[in-house]
Amino acid sequence: MTCCEECGHTLENIEVEAYERRQIFDIPPVNLIITEHRSQIKSCPHCGKLNKAVFPESIKYPVQYGPNILASAIYCKNYQFIPYKRISEFFDDVMGIKICSATIIKAEKECFQNLEGFENVSREKLITSPVIHCDETGMKIEGKRHWLHVASNDKCTCYFAHSKRGSEAINAMRILPEFKGIAVHDGWKPYNSYECDHALCNAHLQRELTGIEENYKQQWAKEMNELLTEMKKYTDECKEQVKDLDFELIKALEERFDAIIIKGIEENPPSLNPEKQGKRGKNPKTKARNLLDRFIENKEQILRFLNDLRVPFENNQAERDIRMMKLQQKISGTFRTIQGAEAFCRIRAYISTIRKNGLNVIDAILAALNGAPLLS
Repeated sequence: MTCCEECGHTLENIEVEAYERRQIFDIPPVNLIITEHRSQIKSCPHCGKLNKAVFPESIKYPVQYGPNILASAIYCKNYQFIPYKRISEFFDDVMGIKICSATIIKAEKECFQNLEGFENVSREKLITSPVIHCDETGMKIEGKRHWLHVASNDKCTCYFAHSKRGSEAINAMRILPEFKGIAVHDGWKPYNSYECDHALCNAHLQRELTGIEENYKQQWAKEMNELLTEMKKYTDECKEQVKDLDFELIKALEERFDAIIIKGIEENPPSLNPEKQGKRGKNPKTKARNLLDRFIENKEQILRFLNDLRVPFENNQAERDIRMMKLQQKISGTFRTIQGAEAFCRIRAYISTIRKNGLNVIDAILAALNGAPLLS
C-alpha cells in the first residue's frame, strides 16, 4: 500500500497499525526421491576371492518401490476401495509413478502374511470380550457366491470369507465356538447353537413390528414398538448419567412386556379353519403370529439390553463393520481368487481395528509392511 485510497496522500513512511491475515493451504508438487544403495566389491589380495558387501534386508531387487509408495497403494485399495487400474492411473497422474497392479498385489500379499499374528491376537481379544457383534453378508469370489462373516466390538474387527453361511463357516472362523460372553446378532438360527449368552438386535425387531402394525393393523405390535423405544431411552439415560439400573422399574417394564404379549395372543388366536391347514394338518401361522411367537420364545434375548448395560439395544456395530465390505463389492466387484479375498479381509480388519483405536492408517500399514504391525 503506497497511498491513501481516499485522498491519495502518500503512506510510504506511515507506521503499520495492524494486519488483516489471509492464508493459502496447498501441497508442493510430488517429486519422486530415488535412493541408490551401493554394495562394495573387493578382491582379496591373499586368495583372490571376490567379496561383495550385503545389501540391507529390505533392498531385495535392482529396482523397487519404497514402503511409502506401497503403503499408499495398499491404503487406496483396501481402505478407499479404489480398483487397481485407477490406483495406477492416480499414481501416474499425481506422482509420475508407473506402478502396475502386480506390484500392488505383491505388496498386499506381503502385508497379509505379516498380519497373521495380528489376526490371531484380534481373535483372542474377541473371544475374551464380554460382548461381541456378529453378522454375515454375501460376497462374490471367482464369480460364485460366498459369505463374509464378521465378529467385532468397539475396538476390534475380524472378517472371514467362506463358501458357506452357516455353522461350518462360523466354526472355521474360530471365535463363537470358544466365546463365553454375550453375542449380539439378528437371531439367525445357527448363532443360537453356540454356548454363550445371546442378545437380539431390537432394531430389526422394531422394523418388523412397524410392518405388522402398518400392514395388519395389530395394536400389540404398535404398543410393543413403543415399549422397546421407552426401554432404550431409559438404558441410554443410565449410560449417559452413569447410574445403576432400577430393578423395580425394570420389573414394571417387563410386566408391561408380558401384558402386551397377552394382548397379542388375543389378537392372533390359532386358526381353526381346516381348509387353511398346512400339508401336515397344522394350522398355518400369519406373519403377525410368527413375530409374536418370537417375542414369546426369545424374551430373555430381546430384553438382555435392559438388564445389562454392557449390551447395546441393536447390532449396529456389526452392521457398520460389514457395510464397508458391501461398499467394496459395489465399487470393485468380485474377487478373482480366494487368496485375494482372504488378503483383503485380513488387511481390511487390520485397518478397521486401527481406526477404532484412533491410530493413523498409513502409519499402521507401513508398520505391517515392515513386519511389526501395530496392536499385535
